[in-house]
Amino acid sequence: MHLAAKAGGIGANQAKPAEFFFDNLMMGAQLMHESWLAGVGKFVAVGTVCSYPKITPVPFREEDLWNGYPEETNAPYGLAKKMLLVQSQAYREQYGFNSVNLIPVNLYGPRDNFNLQTSHVIPALVRKCLEAKESGEDRVTLWGDGSPTREFLFAPDAAEGILLGGEALNSSEPVNLGSGKEIRIRDLAEQIADLSGFGGKFEWDTSKPNGQPRRGLDTRKAKALFGFVARTSL
Repeated sequence: MHLAAKAGGIGANQAKPAEFFFDNLMMGAQLMHESWLAGVGKFVAVGTVCSYPKITPVPFREEDLWNGYPEETNAPYGLAKKMLLVQSQAYREQYGFNSVNLIPVNLYGPRDNFNLQTSHVIPALVRKCLEAKESGEDRVTLWGDGSPTREFLFAPDAAEGILLGGEALNSSEPVNLGSGKEIRIRDLAEQIADLSGFGGKFEWDTSKPNGQPRRGLDTRKAKALFGFVARTSL
């Protein structure tokens, strides 16, 4: 199961696009190749929702994966991970190598990354709200305008989906893993503020990018093929 990645939020992707492309491409391509050489029985490649085109009809269907270029701020990362799908299909066709491709949506959960330079949106919001509350600040600055939507999958649910898919699938066609529910970033911020006890205001820095306008996955294939349904609501 290949879950390793150099990953992070919009800021981290913008700061190190070359590293995000090269490191993810090399670790994936070489690991799958060496697994084939070593006679590994099945290779489970875990991709990313960042591989989808910037403008994709919601909910994202696996069939739409190649219908455009990814959102620019995370395209190097998304395309590097997407090559796992190309490699999987090519190695199956030429060598009969059994590899499967799972595409999880944005993840969150225990032991998340709370480093504000590299974290994703939920841990970043949690840390910003808690630190503002503790220091008595009455406002928190967030990137963009809060209008994009995101879908989130709880990490233990993702682990279950990866195990179920890895066990059941014997095809190189991609399969989405998600919760099937999207939420606006602005609404997410208000929810986290309420849960953390932060009573101040959010200031939206519109000089910073929003990222992909919407993200919400069609999760019917995972349910049909291996019975996966996320158990944990946001």
